[in-house]
Amino acid sequence: MPKTPLPPFECRYTGSLLAGVDEVGRGPLIGAVVTAAVILDPARPIAGLADSKKLTEKRRNILYEEILEHAQAWSIGRCEAHEIDKLNIYQATMLAMERAVAGLAIAPEYVLVDGNRCPKWHWPSEPVIKGDSRVEAISAASIIAKVTRDREMAELETRFPGFGLAQHKGYPTPVHLEALRRLGATPEHRRSFRPVQEVIDAVGLYQQIVPTEPEELQYRADLFEDIG
Repeated sequence: MPKTPLPPFECRYTGSLLAGVDEVGRGPLIGAVVTAAVILDPARPIAGLADSKKLTEKRRNILYEEILEHAQAWSIGRCEAHEIDKLNIYQATMLAMERAVAGLAIAPEYVLVDGNRCPKWHWPSEPVIKGDSRVEAISAASIIAKVTRDREMAELETRFPGFGLAQHKGYPTPVHLEALRRLGATPEHRRSFRPVQEVIDAVGLYQQIVPTEPEELQYRADLFEDIG
C-alpha cells in the first residue's frame, strides 16, 4: 500500500533569515558525517530544489553551483571518523549540525532541521519530518552536504584504492565489506562500527603497497672507455 504523502510544511516563522539543515553520512563505515546549513534568498529563487537522493548526480552538481551562487549564506559542518568513534554517530551528527549553523556568515533567525529532532542549541528551531522534500532550504542543505561528501569519497578512493569508495560512498555494501576483509581497515574507517571492529580484529589495518624504485645500477668508471 503506497504511503500517503505528507502535506506541505507550514512554518511558524515568516521572515527571510530561515536556515535549513540536513546531514549526509550517518550510515557509512568510513569518513565524516557531513552537514550543511543554507539560508536561501527569496529574491533569487532556485528552480528544481528537491531531496538530494532523488536527483541525478548531474542535476545535483548543477544545483550545488546555483546554491553557492544564489543563497544568502551557506556553511558546512562535519564530524570526522575519530569524533564519531568518541561521541557515537547520533551525537556526532548533532554536533556537526551545530557547527554548520554556527558557520553561517549571516545569523539565522529560525532553523529547520530535517528529521524528528533538533540539536540542543540556542537558535529557535523545529524539526521537519521528510524536510528534504518539503522545505526548499533543507533541500538545498541536503544537496550541499551530499555533493560535498560524495566528492570526499572520490578523493578517498585515490588515497585508498581498491575499496570502491567513489561508487558506494562508504556504505556497507557487499563490495565494501569484501574489500575490508581483503585489505583491512583504513585510518578513515569508523572503528566503533561493528563491521570495522570485526575486520580490525581479524585482518588488521590497511597496508598500502608502495612500489619501490629499482636500484640504480653501478658501473665501473672505465667500462665504456674503449667504445666509440
